[in-house]
Amino acid sequence: MADQTPTQPERPTYEQAREELADVVRRLETGAATLEESLGLWERGEALVTICQEWLDGARARLDAARAASDETAQP
Repeated sequence: MADQTPTQPERPTYEQAREELADVVRRLETGAATLEESLGLWERGEALVTICQEWLDGARARLDAARAASDETAQP
């Protein structure tokens, strides 16, 4: 029997999330959306900011780990 578990939407890359966020901001700045649409855009923007921050935090952690490993191998 096939797995009936709903699939999670694929997490966008940092670049995809950033581009979509820029589009959300442009759409909000036009002021053409209804209140309900604007709220939905705002909520999506908040989610995209979280995704971007998670990517940046992960990159920072990897950079810090690489620097620490480099420092350990450089010491006599």
